[in-house]
Amino acid sequence: MTKFMSFLYIVLFTLVLGACSSKTTIDSDMGISGAPDWVNEGSQAVENNEGRLIHGVGMAPAMGDVSLQKSTADNRARAEVARVLSTYIDAVSKDYTASSGGEADLNVEREIRSTTQLALSGARILGHWKDDDTNDIYAFAELDLDAVEATLKTATSLSDAFKKYYKENASTNFDRFMEKK
Repeated sequence: MTKFMSFLYIVLFTLVLGACSSKTTIDSDMGISGAPDWVNEGSQAVENNEGRLIHGVGMAPAMGDVSLQKSTADNRARAEVARVLSTYIDAVSKDYTASSGGEADLNVEREIRSTTQLALSGARILGHWKDDDTNDIYAFAELDLDAVEATLKTATSLSDAFKKYYKENASTNFDRFMEKK
């Protein structure tokens, strides 16, 4: 298992404690009647008039404590954002390594992980929905990739070469990532 994959798992565990016309429309895969579209569409990366966004949907089954149930759904939604973001950052990191002739500095990889973890703190819970039939609570989290870019831009430990690469290729990398999903 690569160090990067190990990091992805650590990020997910840490966080369990945020459509453009050219984008293919996602059909409802949950099929929950009466649920908001975001519940049925699930976690995904999207691009629309608000920007490049990562949406995470989390669910918590009925519990004896509604506050705990809501918090659990929130944490699971954030973990979904982390999962999608980690996949995206992994793709960017591989592209950067390829563009540098396969000789990217290992420190860059470690710092990208650390900086990405900071950026995940910008994931916001935008809403909740309760299924009256099952009492399951769903949470919707969103992370704007502009926040990720701002965090990467100000990270003092990242190399200028990586920052330049990311800035020049962010849109292209996101578009390729959207096509691969």
